Formats: sequence, C-alpha cells, structure tokens
Amino acid sequence: MAIFKMSDEDRKKLNQFIRSGPKGHENVRAITLLFRDKGQTRVETAATLDLTPQTVTNTCQNYDNFGLERTLKDDPRPGPPLKFHERVKAKIVALVCSDPPEGFDRWTLELIREESIEKDIVDSISKEKIRIILKEFYLKPWQQKMWCIPRVDKEYIERMEKILDLYEKGDTKEKPLICLDEKMLQLSEDSREATLIAPGEVKKMDYEYRRNGTANVFFALEPFGGHYTAKVTDRRTKKDFAIFLKELSKKYDSAQSISLVMDNLNTHNKSSLEETFGREEGEKIWKRFKIYYTPKHASWLNMAEIAIGMYSRQCLGRTRIPDMKTLKRKTESWERYVNEKGLTINWTFTKNIAREKMDYG
Repeated sequence: MAIFKMSDEDRKKLNQFIRSGPKGHENVRAITLLFRDKGQTRVETAATLDLTPQTVTNTCQNYDNFGLERTLKDDPRPGPPLKFHERVKAKIVALVCSDPPEGFDRWTLELIREESIEKDIVDSISKEKIRIILKEFYLKPWQQKMWCIPRVDKEYIERMEKILDLYEKGDTKEKPLICLDEKMLQLSEDSREATLIAPGEVKKMDYEYRRNGTANVFFALEPFGGHYTAKVTDRRTKKDFAIFLKELSKKYDSAQSISLVMDNLNTHNKSSLEETFGREEGEKIWKRFKIYYTPKHASWLNMAEIAIGMYSRQCLGRTRIPDMKTLKRKTESWERYVNEKGLTINWTFTKNIAREKMDYG
C-alpha cells in the first residue's frame, strides 16, 4: 500500500485551518489528511473518525489528483434539476414499454435518450433524468425474469386447494404434515486459494474453479413443528428416493398416518419403493403416507422450497464445496442448528386469496 504524504506547506495550512474553528465536513476531511500524513492506516483513520475506509481513500486520492483546496471544498451545486411535464413522462414510459429498435434486445438509458429526442418527445434529456423517470414508474427495462406461467385448469385448482386445506388445518403428533423436495448442486473447488476477509477488505475468490461432480440433498420439513431433515446423496434415483422415504417412515413410526406434500417427479411414486424393497414391503411403506402432489408449475406450494432457500443462503452461500465429505459436514451442522432453533413456517396464502388472485370460483 502506497505511503500517503503531504507537502510541508499543505500540512501547515491544514493545521491553521483546523485551529480557525469548526467547518463541518471540511474539518473532517482536513483531519483525515493529517491522520494519514502521520502514518495511520486508512482503517485506523476510518475507525477514529467514524468513516468508511473507502471515504478515507477517496479523500486521499482527491488530494493527490486535485490538491488541497478542491479536496476540502465541495464542487458547486448544478442548481435545481430540469422538470418535465407529466405528458412527456407518459410518452417516455410508453416508449420504454414498447419493443426496442431493430437490432437491440432491450432498452438502455442511452437508447431511450436517443429515441426520445429522435421521436420529438423532448428537445434534450440526460440519461440521469431518464433514470429518475424510470425509477418513479418502477421500470427496469434492462431486466428480464424467467417465469413459469401455470395453466389454471380444473386439475390445477383441485390439487392446489387440497394442499391449501391441508395447510390451513395444520397437523398433530399422530398425523404429522411433511413437505419433501430435493436439490441438485455442483461440487467445485478453487483453482487458486482465496484471500481471507479482513477489516476493510472483502474475501476474494478467483473466478476459475475445478468441477468435482454433482450431489443431491433430500429435504423433509415439518413446517408447523419446526423440524428439518436433510440427507446428502450422490444422486436422486428411484432407489435414493425410496431409501429416504423409508427412513422418514421409521422416523415417524408412532404416527397413525403421514401427510406428504411433494411434486410429481418421475421418481416420486410407489414403483420406486417396490423396485427397491420388493412389492410387499414397498406397498407397506407407501401406505403410511397420504400423498398430496403439487400442480404442474406450482412448486411454490411446497413449503420444502422455503427450507431449501434457507439452506442455500445460510449453509451453501457462494462458497465452493469441493467434495461430499465437506457437503455432509456442513449440511449436518446446519440441520442441527435449525432444529435447535425450531424454526416454523408462517404460511398465509389461503384458498380465498388464491380465488381472488387467480380469478376463479
């Protein structure tokens, strides 16, 4: 890191400036320069003056680039921003909501500016003013989202309402409710060792990595009981699903019946258990569960997805996981933590809300 030093003349000016009395942020900038000149690091200076390390860096860079006077004082204000009539705003909004010109996939601020002038909507306008107008009307034309738009037919409504009735009813110890899902993930490791986090510095990872195969994690969630079950497997075949379901059956051995919500994946059926354990035992295990399949394109109805989201953010994050051993260790630690907390799910989407939002019934 480069050593920051001021000239003797500037150092003398700053000391006189500070002694002349308080001047708000100008005084803070002056003290920042003096602290750095005396050898304090940017982190120490920031901590002393209750600033961010980046603010200290910017102040020192301004001194090196522009000199003492411009560093202490703010640039002149440009005056009040140019205001546009509501009709002009409406025309710009309509422009952004239309298809972009031929050859462009989406609108950019520069493209909107050029087209607004070309179409005589305005004589001139800045990209910043366009950004403010877009923000006012909650428009982000450069963003796109992939979305499954469901076909709300009779089967969709029937399956959805059965699950919503189940959620509204709740569960008991004798008849627990379980939501099941699974998550495939990539195992990978750093090609180069990452730098560790430090005060004023973020952790840095190289963009290159080595792929080490894939893994699967099964999730079973008791949403109203606050109990989570996570199991790491190499794959998610029929056999893997059957073994996991058998383990759940044993775990809830004292239950009279188990309500099970899951999607209609090709492995999520009775044949998986019969092929793995034989017809008699497979059917016996399957009968312990009362199955509720989510409709197609309605995985959001499965509360296990909430657990997977928590697991992805809290346990996996952006850290690369190199092997199954590491994944199992991290998953078991996370599972132990959330079960100690007993985190339940507050589900508020009901049949009445569904009928209003989806406009049926």
